[in-house]
This record gives sequence, structure tokens and C-alpha cells, in this order.
Amino acid sequence: MVDITHKKTTLRKATASARVKVSKPETIEALQKNKVPKGNVFEMAKTAGLFGVKNTHTVIPDCHPLPVEFASVDYEIEDLYITIIFTVKTVYKTGVEVEAMHGASVVALTMYDMLKPIDKGIEIHDIKLLHKSGGKSSYQNHFSTPIRASVIVCSDTISAGKKQDRAGQAIIDKLNQHEVEVLHYDIIPDELEQIQSKALEYASTQQLVIFTGGTGLSERDVTPEALEPILERRIPGVEEAIRNYGQDRMPYAMLSRSVVGTIGDCLVIALPGSTKGAQESMDAIFPHIMHLFKVLKGFTHNA
Repeated sequence: MVDITHKKTTLRKATASARVKVSKPETIEALQKNKVPKGNVFEMAKTAGLFGVKNTHTVIPDCHPLPVEFASVDYEIEDLYITIIFTVKTVYKTGVEVEAMHGASVVALTMYDMLKPIDKGIEIHDIKLLHKSGGKSSYQNHFSTPIRASVIVCSDTISAGKKQDRAGQAIIDKLNQHEVEVLHYDIIPDELEQIQSKALEYASTQQLVIFTGGTGLSERDVTPEALEPILERRIPGVEEAIRNYGQDRMPYAMLSRSVVGTIGDCLVIALPGSTKGAQESMDAIFPHIMHLFKVLKGFTHNA
């Protein structure tokens, strides 16, 4: 199965449909008057669909087992067609569109099975997804001009050429995925004055400044101490999201001292210096953090 361990849990919803065509009006009449020999077709088919949607992962190999927290079946009759509308909701890391289509198809097949004794010309048509929401595509923000950003690596050993930077490159890769224009990529020692100078310099011309490194617990880790006095407004919810996401995957993440806030209209973020820590932190907040640029003053955007 596809690896979804990096994904964020969100409310997911999908609605699918299927159409059952009967061959004569008498079949529709038997349905509506509950005179089909095998029983109440609408209720039996609905029950089968509910069983089906909860067992999608047992018949579709790449579907993940997930908590089905809501499912509904509705019917619409027009001429010789019965349209099945199947809706599924969950709060999870992956969508439920296959579950919705599977549920609709099981309802349709159950109707076929129950109606075939009285109608030999039944057909199933148009099993399809009508709409879905809640995944990454639901939280995309599109801007008329690119967001401008800088990435600054704070490390004595990397700035001295004793070690190669990987965390900064991982951050840049994530920014490129979201069409953020990276104007500057700097490597500096973990020194308070240099960190403050870079933050103030880039915050005056850009919308996003990301520091990586210097958030640990040693005496040399001073990135939070450098940024906290110059941030005009902290955003603790983003800091909590980073820590919670990391701790779900590795308990030592509780020791992280990530800092997030604004200087003017610029968002400043301090992330861990390890490659894994930087990657997971970016996964925790992107693309959702992009919404912040819609509320910060001075940036032109299109919904």
C-alpha cells in the first residue's frame, strides 16, 4: 500500500453514484410498493452497501483500513432508472472516494440480485465519483504572484564546512513543491546576532523566512532565543502542530523548541536541524500554513 504515515488527519468526505436501469415500469411499481418477492429492496440494498463500504480494504488491495464514521444511501427514481447516491465521511489520513464507489456498486449489485426474478433486463450504469473533499487539494491556496522565501541553516559545523547540509535542502524541496520562490539559501553559525540580523533583513522584503537548526537543548542552540525578542506576534498553534506531528512519530520530538511568529507581514519559522525533523515539520504545516498569507497584510492573492 502507499505510505500515508506522513499525511495529516483531516475530515474526508466523498459522494459516489450508480444507476440501475430496469426494463419495465412494473419493476419500478413493485419496488415502490414493496412487492418484490425477495423483500424490501431499498432497505436490503442499503444494508449491503453499508457492509460493503466498511470492508472495502478487504477486496481492494491498495485501500487502507480506515474508520468509516458516517455513511448514507439515498435513492432517486426517474422513469426506468434508480440512481443510488452514496456518501462516506471519515477523519483520517486518506480519502474515501473508493469506499463511496464501492458502497454504491454493492447497493447496485444487491438491487440487481433482488430484482432479477421479476425482471431479466436489468442493467447497471455509471458508477462514478461525484465529489470529494478534505485532502491536500481542499487546502490549496493560489496566489497571483509567488510567495518569496529564504531558508537559513544555523549550524557551526556546517558553516565551517565540516558537515553537509541536508535539512535546508529538504525544506527547499518542500517549498518548491508548493511553488514558493526561494530567493536566499544561507548557512550561518549558530550565533544570536547573525540569526537576528538575517531575520530582520529578509523579513523586510519577503513573506517567509525559515531557519533550520539551533533549536536543541545545548548551550550552542540559540535560534529560539535569537528570534523570540524580535517576533512581533507568536503563533503558538503552528508550534504545537509541529511538535504534535513529530511526537506522533518519535517521542523525543517533545524536546523540540520550534518557534513560529511574524515580523511585519513576514512569517518566520524556526525548525529542527536534523533532516528528519525538518522534513516532518514541513509535512506537519504544509500546505495548510499557506492560508496564513491570505490574512497577512500586504500580499496580493487569489482564492
